[in-house]
Amino acid sequence: MIKPGMFISDRYEIIDKVGSGGMADVYKAKCHRLNRYVAIKILKPEYSNDKNFVTKFRGEAQSAAGLSHPNIVNVYDVGDDDGLYYIVMELVEGITLKKFIERKGKLEIKEAVGIAIQIAQGMEAAHDNHIIHRDIKPQNIIISRDGKVKVTDFGIAKAATSNTVTQNAIGSVHYLSPEQARGGYSDEKSDIYSLGVTLYEMLTGKVPFAGDNTVSVALLHIQGEAVPVRELNPEVPISLNKIVQKCMQKKPERRYLTASDLIKDLKRSLVNPDGDFVVLATSTITDSPTINLTDDEMNHIKSAAKTPVTLYDASVKEQASSKVQKEEEEELDSVDSRVEKVLVVGTVVTAVALGLVVLYFVFKFFGLFDIFGKKPDDVTPAPEVTITASPSPTPEISGSDVTDLVTVPRVVGLTTEDAYKALKERSENFQIRYAEEAEYSDEYDKDLVMKQYPPENTEVAPNSEIILTLSAGTEMVKLPNVYNLSQELATKTLKDLGLEVEVKEEANNDLSVGMVIRTNPARSDSDDNPVMVKKGSTVILYVSSGPDQSSMVAVPDILGMSEKDARKELERYGLILGNVTPEASNKYAEGLVSYQSTTPGLKVAIGSTIDVTISTGPDVTPTPTATPTPEPTIEPTSAPEQYRYTGRVKINENPFTEGDSGQVYFELEQDGEATEVATLTLGYDDFVNGYPLNIEGTKEGVGILRMYVDNTLYNSWSVELVRELVQ
Repeated sequence: MIKPGMFISDRYEIIDKVGSGGMADVYKAKCHRLNRYVAIKILKPEYSNDKNFVTKFRGEAQSAAGLSHPNIVNVYDVGDDDGLYYIVMELVEGITLKKFIERKGKLEIKEAVGIAIQIAQGMEAAHDNHIIHRDIKPQNIIISRDGKVKVTDFGIAKAATSNTVTQNAIGSVHYLSPEQARGGYSDEKSDIYSLGVTLYEMLTGKVPFAGDNTVSVALLHIQGEAVPVRELNPEVPISLNKIVQKCMQKKPERRYLTASDLIKDLKRSLVNPDGDFVVLATSTITDSPTINLTDDEMNHIKSAAKTPVTLYDASVKEQASSKVQKEEEEELDSVDSRVEKVLVVGTVVTAVALGLVVLYFVFKFFGLFDIFGKKPDDVTPAPEVTITASPSPTPEISGSDVTDLVTVPRVVGLTTEDAYKALKERSENFQIRYAEEAEYSDEYDKDLVMKQYPPENTEVAPNSEIILTLSAGTEMVKLPNVYNLSQELATKTLKDLGLEVEVKEEANNDLSVGMVIRTNPARSDSDDNPVMVKKGSTVILYVSSGPDQSSMVAVPDILGMSEKDARKELERYGLILGNVTPEASNKYAEGLVSYQSTTPGLKVAIGSTIDVTISTGPDVTPTPTATPTPEPTIEPTSAPEQYRYTGRVKINENPFTEGDSGQVYFELEQDGEATEVATLTLGYDDFVNGYPLNIEGTKEGVGILRMYVDNTLYNSWSVELVRELVQ
């Protein structure tokens, strides 16, 4: 069973389970070799022993591994570990298109077209590499935090050849092309049909065909006609309605022939939404033959609608089964032949060895060694020789008899003086030498002997050379300053220096979630006096868990109040009225607050200061008085007027359940450029009566406000920004 903390192939550490499919589970993991987070798809245990499933699973990696495109999830690695078959992929933090549609009901026109273009670009890259996805659907589309759309799950992708015939209707039935539903020929145009269904769902919030079971839905794809998109969503322009209609043609040759053609029309629909440029084909092209169903086949399909159906091509299954069986038999034959050779060789070697042993004892018993080892007149018995095995080589003995050997004492851990004395006590003739470089040691202090050669208790000649290695002490490293860095970057910086890291969370009102507050040991205040720590020691990172909610308060809206009332309102929340600046305002009457330094609704620490601007009334520019002089006078030009573009929205959707809270990130998009509005820690109670949010943008007009909850896109809204005179 896969659990967090497990390691796959001693490289990938399982962090958490993020999803599950028909035959595999997907986990978030960390690659410790490249120090990055990845997604790892692991084949479910019940399929690991099925060679057909394993082959299909590996086929997914082979299909996607050769594809490198910004709109396709990258495949990094594939392998198996003790029966676990896995694929390592790019980790995309975001939300599936299916969940995004479910949250919003239906997407805005430009938003849907932009997503469709990116999906088509990913399909185009796959088709250029002769790969058909065959399962394009919102569940297989991921929208990342930065808005990038990525196509994933090439689990049933196949190479596009002249005989690419579907073995079964594998794709999700609601997005299946008619030719796939029939079990016939499928090619690039099958993916275009599925993208058309996906675009249909983005624009209307529902799939074009629904039924009680899979077979009834498949029949609707083959025979039924979908309700036109404009009938369900009148806001859809004519050109886009025709694009969806062309993608979802029953006959493949009537659809867009390539993803490139589809992308061109989608882009033109953004520029000319009511243009009549979409051409619905009437002629036929014979590169995609359709298999017609007979009446008997149709009756068979209808009768099968009462039970869940999985369509298999029996001949293909039998061929695959026989192929697997044949491979198994060949593998077993090769194993048997190898085992037989090993047994034969082993038997021969064993017999020879036993024969030699028997001969040895016979020769020894009858004294034949003495006969062959000496001359006939030499009958003096030779001294018995005992051979012993030594675990390590000993210094060469020269010029001395065995009786002159001395035992080397242990000098590891001694000072150089004590070690020298101990060695000389054993033999005055020892030649003592020190290694050229000291070595780091966590066990022995600096300048103590940490190694000796020969080792202790070794018997050597009295004049042997003894080599001593001194300790340089524990290796120390300079503690880097990781304050205000993200937890991930700080951890990497410390581990690259050979330090261990322990993380502890702590509330902090100044730093955002995940940022380092301080370390233990603490950093140095001066580069001239760095903090040195032992290599391998543990450094504690104190990381911000966000503001201390008990000391936070939401800033009230004091715009339009008098200075006195504004002060009282702030004091009621534990806040302080700061600097008061007079300034003309065409929106607020004289004496009223026209600007506050902190947006209403944002949470700040109790005791924080809020600066305000008090209106002095409308900006009245006096009419210059003409002077009776013949010479023209140049009046000084007034300073250019300054404006800011603000909007206000009240969020009535509550992203939390009662008692829950999390990090909420708001961003505003105008003309394709996104800017941060606010990053806050909010909870269920903040949204109970609707959450008010003041927004400041870069221009006047409509923008898109997006809200992310714990790094996941929750929803988006259109917001109107109006121009407001600053001075």
